[in-house]
Amino acid sequence: MDQYIIAHDVGTSGNKAVLVGTDGRIHGKCFAPFQVHYPMACRAEQEPADWWKAVVETTRRLLQQTGVAPGQILCVTHCTQMLGIVPMSAKTGSLGRAIIWLDSRASVQARRMMRRFIDARVFAFIAGAPLCGKDCVPKLLWLKDEAPDIYRSMDCFLDVNGYLIYRSTGKMVMEWTAASAVAMDLKTKRWMKGVARYVGLDPAKFPPLVRSTDKVGGLTPEAAGELGLLQGTPVIGGAGDAPCAAVGSGAVREGAGHICLGTSAWLGVVTSRRPKGKCGVATIHSADPDKAFLIAESETAGGCLEWAGQHLYSPRAGDAADVFVAMDRIVMGVPAGSHGLIFTPWMYGERAPITDCNARSTFLNLSGLHSRRDMIRAVYEGVAYNTRWLVEIVSSEFRFPLSRLRAIGGGAKSAVWMQMLADVTHRRIETVPDPKEAGAIGAALVAAVGLGIYPGFEALESVTRVDKTFDPRQENFKIYDPLYDSFRESYGRLRPLYKKLNEKTSGSAGFNEEVSQ
Repeated sequence: MDQYIIAHDVGTSGNKAVLVGTDGRIHGKCFAPFQVHYPMACRAEQEPADWWKAVVETTRRLLQQTGVAPGQILCVTHCTQMLGIVPMSAKTGSLGRAIIWLDSRASVQARRMMRRFIDARVFAFIAGAPLCGKDCVPKLLWLKDEAPDIYRSMDCFLDVNGYLIYRSTGKMVMEWTAASAVAMDLKTKRWMKGVARYVGLDPAKFPPLVRSTDKVGGLTPEAAGELGLLQGTPVIGGAGDAPCAAVGSGAVREGAGHICLGTSAWLGVVTSRRPKGKCGVATIHSADPDKAFLIAESETAGGCLEWAGQHLYSPRAGDAADVFVAMDRIVMGVPAGSHGLIFTPWMYGERAPITDCNARSTFLNLSGLHSRRDMIRAVYEGVAYNTRWLVEIVSSEFRFPLSRLRAIGGGAKSAVWMQMLADVTHRRIETVPDPKEAGAIGAALVAAVGLGIYPGFEALESVTRVDKTFDPRQENFKIYDPLYDSFRESYGRLRPLYKKLNEKTSGSAGFNEEVSQ
């Protein structure tokens, strides 16, 4: 009888349940959406119960669609969005909406915390990067300042993965990759309680820690009944979306790199070193318990294309039904360089290659001769320029050459975008067969290591094969290189204006009503 792993990829817009064989191949998948709530400027929240509802719905639908019996499920695991805060009570569960990664409400707390270390520059020198309002410790300080009743009632905080483990097993824990993005010491694998006390947080509210490969517990009778699975089915620790995706990309050996182009984007490198973060690049824990994970995160990538699809793309007769396929065709008809038009992809501020919550997207050098088609291609290219900046930082500052990169996420399905990335970054780009499911596949393979099916993480390299390869075309270097230089220069020139426009209003520009999507 074949056996499978159910991996839940819990993103910003919904949950994808994926049935994965022990060989890493997908045997079924289904999706359930949930809302993001924007109650006011710079706030982004979700209902934790909505995550669990989506997990329940997709698990049942997955079993029904595939005909797989509950007894064939080896374990359940999760790959989830990171940098979220769910205040938890041991008696009642969640104490309100989760503050998710898109939320930048804690800018005041971030600045105050850095002043405890003299100033932002000194803090960045010590920690590797300055804090911003999207980081977890400032969000916890915001709860203490602005929602003191919740903070006092909170027995601990969890992230998305921790909340789903709690609903599955009744245990409140946080896994290493998530905890390392909060305040876990990469060397000791323990919370930095002294730092927590120093900035004004109660270390008792920090949850117990587990590894990605740990069997945290078994499904409770209640959870098993809701999911349609057997009581006691193992629940494996899982990991954050980026560390899981690294495994799913096949970039698991020392110094191997991958890029993910989803709503947001990141460049990730797995290493046995523990490099100190800098230039907006952070070091967190890898899904591999023996390695660290260097990550340079860009807040919006595919999100910029989604915006272009909504506001720039105008459907015409004969266009493909999929707006992204249609935009790919449009982009192919526009020359490299978009006739000198440059787009900065910082729609919600940025973490890397710049760390600036006030930065925003801008079209530069727009003239009356440019068309919507030029603007659409410029959006694609702007994300590519941002990615090159990330690659150059990791190559020069951290000494990882990254001669080739695995590409995953929905953006990796666009051949024209992958070729553009190769041309702009001067690197070979390799895609995998199921790029949108790399996170779920990675989570399943992490669980397979935890179950003893594979001896270690490097054994997983052969499980993931390359689907397509894109080599850089030198004839486009002379077009892209000067435009890239102008792209980099633009931030330094625009930074004071971004600060003037957005520091006091958090970039709301009058958008104060709640928007759900």
